[in-house]
Amino acid sequence: MLAQKFLLAGTWTETQETYPVVNPWNQTEIATVCMPSFEQVQKAVELTTESFQITKNLSLLERNKILLKMADLITQQKSELAKIISEEAGKPISLALKEVDRAIVTLRLSAEESLKLTEQIIEIDSSKTGKIKRFPIGSIIGISPFNFPLNLVCHKLGPAIAAGCPIILKPAERTPLSSFKLAEIALESGWPKQAISVLPIDRSDKQSLDFLIQDERIKVLSFTGSASVGWNLKNNAGKKRVLLELGGNAAVIVHDDANLELAAKKLAPAMYAYAGQSCISSQRIFVQKKVYEKFKVLLIQEIQKLKIGNPADPEVMVGPMIDLSSAERVEQWLQEAVQEGAKILLGGKREKNLFYPTLLANVNPKSKCYSEEIFAPVKVLVSYDSFKQALNLVNDSKYGLQAGIFTQDSNKALQAFEELDVGGVLINETPTFRADNQPYGGIKDSGFGREGPKYAIEEFTELKVLITELKQ
Repeated sequence: MLAQKFLLAGTWTETQETYPVVNPWNQTEIATVCMPSFEQVQKAVELTTESFQITKNLSLLERNKILLKMADLITQQKSELAKIISEEAGKPISLALKEVDRAIVTLRLSAEESLKLTEQIIEIDSSKTGKIKRFPIGSIIGISPFNFPLNLVCHKLGPAIAAGCPIILKPAERTPLSSFKLAEIALESGWPKQAISVLPIDRSDKQSLDFLIQDERIKVLSFTGSASVGWNLKNNAGKKRVLLELGGNAAVIVHDDANLELAAKKLAPAMYAYAGQSCISSQRIFVQKKVYEKFKVLLIQEIQKLKIGNPADPEVMVGPMIDLSSAERVEQWLQEAVQEGAKILLGGKREKNLFYPTLLANVNPKSKCYSEEIFAPVKVLVSYDSFKQALNLVNDSKYGLQAGIFTQDSNKALQAFEELDVGGVLINETPTFRADNQPYGGIKDSGFGREGPKYAIEEFTELKVLITELKQ
């Protein structure tokens, strides 16, 4: 197997230091990836910084054309990209195909927003006018997780191109192949060579990672991943702008006036698709006491319809977890919850890193399965009395990403919007839903800043005003 080269400022580069990329389903090695040395990481930052003189002078139309061509090329290579995602991330192929579709949308949205970075005129007073314009901020580093190895990278690369900023991508070690393919497409689409690097740095390479995070020539750090890693990066990032899209413990309220059948049908895949490996995977399900037993039956029926197994099967919704250590960690958390009194309503079974959909009741709120981001197909069902109590239960978390409410009462929907400490509230929809044009992000330990092309571009640019005296 030939070693997969990495991209150093537009040049595909080979090294002797490599690591394997393994298919989570069958444990076969699908690629051997070259890793950059510390000196090469330093070189990438140097060349990226130099390339800013090129990217900042690209016209809005040039940036727009690059992004639209990227979207077209991804459309043409949809099947190939979905296969890469499925094999390296263990994602069911049906979900991988949807991810490619979303990546296309993300790039087209970025292209659309690139044309909006025009000057605006405001009146200061009777004798002065102001011209406002956004300017690219400089070099960006984008660090992405394994679970959406194409679209979450597009949420960093697309806005960077739209803003006119060079970028260094640091993909998750387990899923670098999607980023390599995306960078290849960016170069083919006309993005300047030196303005993009893809550096598959191992998490143990602290010297290289610290250099990237701390170097003042990098103006923005955009990180998507776990809360513990994200906050540590922020503490070490110095003066640069930092965007954190971190973990969650997504909650759902099913009130007694809800369409229970609809809620159950939407929730089952939202809880277990891709083995629950999403920061907005529905984890805590709060159900009004009057309808708890009925809804429990409906939900279990829907969960049992989900096909489990080989992610290459188009009908499979629940595949393997990313690796064995993750599955073993979840099994330990589950055992602890049971020892503390939790009841297993469904599942509880593990075969290597394939964890079967598991639903728990009577879970201690201090249990890790309840209070932490489990990032796995293990979820909890809880009953409540009043709607106000349900809102308090949702807020009783260190995370605050998104929450879903199933109710027919518009007043309760508005109350939830006003009172829930989260970045997004969804009515008669699960918190696992994300539109790529929405302002997406959370509060508390879920991070700060917002993604979505329009909002990321604002973070990747600096606002400048020119004030002119009209009367001499």
